[in-house]
Amino acid sequence: MTRFLVTGGAGFIGSHVARSLLDDGADVDVVDDLSTGSLENVPRGADFVELDLAGGTPPDRGYDAVLHLAGQSSGEKSFDDPLRDLDANARATLALGLWAKERGVPVFLHASSMGVYGQVSDPPVSEDREPRPISYYGASKLAAEHALRTLDDEGFRTVSFRMFSVYGPGQDLAELRQGMVSIYLTYILRGEPVEVRGKLDRVRDLIYIDDVVAAWRAALGRPARGPLNLGAGEPVSVRQIIDELAGSPGYPVDEQAGTPGDQHGLWADISRTREALGWEPRTARADGLARLVAWARDLA
Repeated sequence: MTRFLVTGGAGFIGSHVARSLLDDGADVDVVDDLSTGSLENVPRGADFVELDLAGGTPPDRGYDAVLHLAGQSSGEKSFDDPLRDLDANARATLALGLWAKERGVPVFLHASSMGVYGQVSDPPVSEDREPRPISYYGASKLAAEHALRTLDDEGFRTVSFRMFSVYGPGQDLAELRQGMVSIYLTYILRGEPVEVRGKLDRVRDLIYIDDVVAAWRAALGRPARGPLNLGAGEPVSVRQIIDELAGSPGYPVDEQAGTPGDQHGLWADISRTREALGWEPRTARADGLARLVAWARDLA
């Protein structure tokens, strides 16, 4: 029987990853400090440990891999307390990596971010682009990547997924400082103008949660290592996102000043991920957004 440790498994992406592993019959331990995640998100059948990884270590239970999705995940919030961000995203990742390597865990998968790239004038962006983060969040994720590469060797394989804008059912609709798609949908469901902090022509790369889970699962069995972009490889503007969520063009918006560290236009070159994982994003944006909207309306 395989056993996996999923950190951040009470959050949006981590809970989906943990549930997929459980559905395939694996044993799964979930670690989360519940600072942003919810106990209700932890999938049935997982063993849960409430723990802040910046100050503690998980139980030693002979894991086949660590899937590390815990951390602070908002570029805007990283400016509130940069040192806390460094602890949550860099120090905790290094500590967990050292812990896993010392115990003979062979694979360590890590949730990094498009935030490591900073402003890019000529997207799409590949993993060969020199990272130049413009937020403490991006800097802390990049520091974690470098730390894991230092640990990486023949007996300890590490992968850092530079995830772009992940969306889908299970997002926290009450969190209005992280998750562009869910933020905009929340305003639309309220029947209010969408508060847009930044320009409407900003560009993002939306990747549906099921495609993200498929990539993480593929990396468990492939010899991939290092950073890998995880996006759909397609640009979409903020204006398009709002209109597609609303189901018609011209939904009213309230344009405000941008947030610190916001990236203007960015989408992923995913050719390396395709080759390394034998993976392809399969969910069309129209289908993914429709599933998210249907799920959110059922909650109302």
